[in-house]
Amino acid sequence: MRDKKDNRSLDSKMLNFQRTRGLLFYLSVLLFFIGLPFILAFALGYKFNTHTLKFVNTGLIFVKTQPLGAKIYLNGKLIAQRSPASMQELLPGTYKITLELARHYPWKAEVEVEAGKVSRVDKVILFPVRPNLQQLNQEKFSSFRVVPEKKVVYYLDQEKKVLYRSNLDANNFDDIASLPDKFTQINGWEVSSDQKKIFVFNYHQISVILFDTQIDDEYSASLVLLDYPQEKIVEVFWHSDSYHLVVLTDKHVGVIESRLGAVPINLVELNKGGQAAFYDTKEDALYFSDSQRSSDGSFYNNLYKLELSTGLYLLEKLM
Repeated sequence: MRDKKDNRSLDSKMLNFQRTRGLLFYLSVLLFFIGLPFILAFALGYKFNTHTLKFVNTGLIFVKTQPLGAKIYLNGKLIAQRSPASMQELLPGTYKITLELARHYPWKAEVEVEAGKVSRVDKVILFPVRPNLQQLNQEKFSSFRVVPEKKVVYYLDQEKKVLYRSNLDANNFDDIASLPDKFTQINGWEVSSDQKKIFVFNYHQISVILFDTQIDDEYSASLVLLDYPQEKIVEVFWHSDSYHLVVLTDKHVGVIESRLGAVPINLVELNKGGQAAFYDTKEDALYFSDSQRSSDGSFYNNLYKLELSTGLYLLEKLM
């Protein structure tokens, strides 16, 4: 009898175990099908939005800084990675990004994340709190010109009427030219592309000065004065040959040699002087504006381009 009872007890336990296994199996299947959308959504880059109770395609933010290694705060929370880094599975919306690096100014911005897209923050420069600042001048100056390709800096002191020159590291600071005394006012100046001379101008006169009183076959003196008594000089540019000057006055656009006794050639007659101008030294082209009267009597501005490169030999024949 005991054997039969033991067998029935054993059969009952086996039945309960099978029922439990079956229940667990069907429960796991149910959980699988319930979780399947979440798994697939996660694999496809979607995320469940608890506010809208919908699956939403996520985006990411890529951050890169110069220098590298900055701390990244996303909506005020520090993330584990440092720049460069990608913050993935972000719901669409606006995020506050803060980047911090020791001894550098922090960077802050709001970044918009769109579904299925990468928002790039990869042009961030973190500037040092104490930048590398170096004083270059050793004398007082009124204005300066930097010529990076020649690695030099020119300083003009209008009060002393002296031109200085140094390299980009402020070494070899030299007095290289003296300006004429009669130039009480200087409206503009520029160094020639051959780095041998400078022009300065006021309203009615241009002066060309050679550096270091050097001797040049094109010049009979180290100082050249060019007069415009009947016109008001607005702007002057060096031609790429470092010999001709392109001169814009209130009446004309012209060219003149930078030598004593040179006579200007007026190439364009202007309707209205004092307009804006730009000279492209690489192409030897002058861009300038001038007004023109329309049929109804009103005036409007036009932009013109005067090419002076291919016709240089004509200028030399004319002069």
